[in-house]
Amino acid sequence: MAFLTDRKRAVGWGSAKKGTEHFWAMKVSSVALLILIPLFVFTFGGILGGTYEEVTAYFARPFPAIVAGLTIIVGFKHFNDGVQVLIEDYVHGVWEKVLILLMTCVSYGAMAVGVFAVARMAL
Repeated sequence: MAFLTDRKRAVGWGSAKKGTEHFWAMKVSSVALLILIPLFVFTFGGILGGTYEEVTAYFARPFPAIVAGLTIIVGFKHFNDGVQVLIEDYVHGVWEKVLILLMTCVSYGAMAVGVFAVARMAL
């Protein structure tokens, strides 16, 4: 065993298996948010402070509703991926799995509520 190279000692230990996929998912969602956040701010900023009827009429148009829905979906997916990395780095053992599961449920639940709210206003 004393004659093993560093590479031979590392074989079999493996990796997290999803590191590259997770990295690219974070980068893609970051670029998507880089486009969606200004679009959302400029589309939503014009109606900010309007009455309920004005806001529902505004979101009844397809472009603002689609931009708001995509921003909510991509934003919460990015949040979920980021929190998962944070938990994997700083929490270990059973609590790691519990917290990842809990935060995944919270982020997807908030995403569903947000999309439902936009759809309710749009329809």
